[in-house]
Amino acid sequence: MKQLLFILILAGFTGFKSAGNRHISGTVYDNNKSALPGVHVLITGTQTAALTDVKGHYNIDVPEGKASLTFSFIGFETQTVKVGKNNTIDVYLQASNLQLNEVVAVGYGSEKKKDLTGAVTSINPAPVAGLQGKLAGVSVASAPAAKVMIRGTNSIRRYSANDMMMMPPPAENTESYKGITENGFKTTESEPLSTFSVDVDAASYSNVRRFINSGQLPPADAVRIEEMINYFHYNLAGPTSNEPVAINTELSAAPWNSNHRLLRIGLKAKTIATDKLPASNLVFLIDVSGSMDEPTKLPLVQSSLKMLVNQLRPKDKVAIVVYAGAAGVVLPATSGDKKTTINNAIDNLQAGGSTAGGAGIKLAYKIAQENFMKGGNNRVMLATDGDFNVGASSDDDMEKLIEKERESGISLSVLGFGMGNYKDSKMETLADKGNGNYAYIDNITEARKTLISEFGGTLFTIAKDVKLQVEFNPAKVQAYRLVGYENRALNKEDFNNDKKDAGDMGSGHTVTAFYEIIPAGVKDDYSGSVDPLKYQKPKPVQYTNISDEMLTIKFRYKQPTSSVSKMSHVEVYDKPLALNSTSTDFRFAAAVAEFGMLLRDSQFKQHATYDQAIKMARAAKGDDAEGYRAEFIKLAESAKLLNPNKTLASEE
Repeated sequence: MKQLLFILILAGFTGFKSAGNRHISGTVYDNNKSALPGVHVLITGTQTAALTDVKGHYNIDVPEGKASLTFSFIGFETQTVKVGKNNTIDVYLQASNLQLNEVVAVGYGSEKKKDLTGAVTSINPAPVAGLQGKLAGVSVASAPAAKVMIRGTNSIRRYSANDMMMMPPPAENTESYKGITENGFKTTESEPLSTFSVDVDAASYSNVRRFINSGQLPPADAVRIEEMINYFHYNLAGPTSNEPVAINTELSAAPWNSNHRLLRIGLKAKTIATDKLPASNLVFLIDVSGSMDEPTKLPLVQSSLKMLVNQLRPKDKVAIVVYAGAAGVVLPATSGDKKTTINNAIDNLQAGGSTAGGAGIKLAYKIAQENFMKGGNNRVMLATDGDFNVGASSDDDMEKLIEKERESGISLSVLGFGMGNYKDSKMETLADKGNGNYAYIDNITEARKTLISEFGGTLFTIAKDVKLQVEFNPAKVQAYRLVGYENRALNKEDFNNDKKDAGDMGSGHTVTAFYEIIPAGVKDDYSGSVDPLKYQKPKPVQYTNISDEMLTIKFRYKQPTSSVSKMSHVEVYDKPLALNSTSTDFRFAAAVAEFGMLLRDSQFKQHATYDQAIKMARAAKGDDAEGYRAEFIKLAESAKLLNPNKTLASEE
């Protein structure tokens, strides 16, 4: 008994003094004093890290006794800075003299010299000192140093732990993306109608950003150009009547081919003040399986959802459903003014077990239905890495499940997290079929953008089943192609079919779509031709030349509570503006489209270049209060350094 008492007293003394943390913040700049977003800030000798936001700011808690921070970013020299006595540390990174396209990562293991494009010297694998924990979602406690070749020399560089954090994920990466077959040019004679559903998702852009900021180019199928364009806010005229959406158009030359035209179609949804929005019945469906036990997954989910909770009103309700090996309710429907109760439930979540995603979705819809608000916003919000492995898990299974549940009037929005095993293909399918939107959240800044800055657009539907159909005048248009929207294509008959599902638009949402147009009479390599038919003689076609009409855009939508659509239309005349006379929004969005084609190495990129896209984006940055356009320019500059046209040595 005395021994036990002595131990308790000793424990009290030893635990009396707790280790303290210092909150360090600052801004990271380049040589030109421009803020650098996406810089990796590491407490030296630990795995605790942060990323700078779009304005180059960072915040990190440093335990007492940790004396330095290490800053690393693509194309810049890694810099280690002593913490000292100041709690504010601004850092200026120096551009690296070594271009990234001169370094070829060979990988781990052995290579055959005959497969390399230059000299290479092998080194024996050795553990990287200080690199414990996780790298890109893969355990690297005993990862060997990477062998690299400096093109044209025999030099070998052994990467440090900080450098390794910026390298591509190892081969164990199991991320999946739905294949995309790019839209090609269609001749107006044979296919005068082009029909598609709108898409307000923006997940592809933030996911592409994550790849580039990690030192690698994204897989081509991860690049959905329409989502990259629609990540940004555009200053479009909104509806002036009681209609929920307005159409805007702009016509100019295509930057990547001056003989072609580029048509921009812009939609702007009516903006409703937050206090005027209908009540929300939300169910947070949170993946707490073992795969979510990483800093960029469940902890980031918790921080993100707590920001959303702070936006809720007393008339809103939130329930929380979790799933791992099985699904369960951890918080019944709770009013939005009980923020402490909701946040405590979120804080208490822990990850572990397998992933019964299908069971979780069914339970979440059941809870949402039990608390259904007539005329309100009834929505399930799924936060996951998409790695389902128990029960209904295939894309087809999930699609059927969601199609059945959406008939109840409950929408499904998807928030994607993490890397390494990320299942973009599943999550895009879930959001598309669930009449919701899809965002990829790679850091807390992106969470703020999605759940606070765009609160109304993310959660509150203004117009549903929004479709566009464009009829081209063959007297003016020889051929055309829709840039992006491959997974949103509709049959021409679907436009008038009110039973055919399409995308929704939320409060204040903008949607931009580009058509690249080959004017009649212009010689090109894309229109194609076929031999005359043997058994049928083509009938002569009489074109109706209505003044200078180039095309007509028809726009169809439903009110949120209606099952019957309304239609409006607008004509576009063959009166293009000079490119430098177009709006800054037109030119910036065109720069994003050009960048997307380069990332995809599109067969339709023609004369597109990184330099041209960067120059156009710089000139069209416009009012960029949040810094997102400046971030895009730096992202494009980093991608240029990761030159996609260089031949890389591949691992045998």
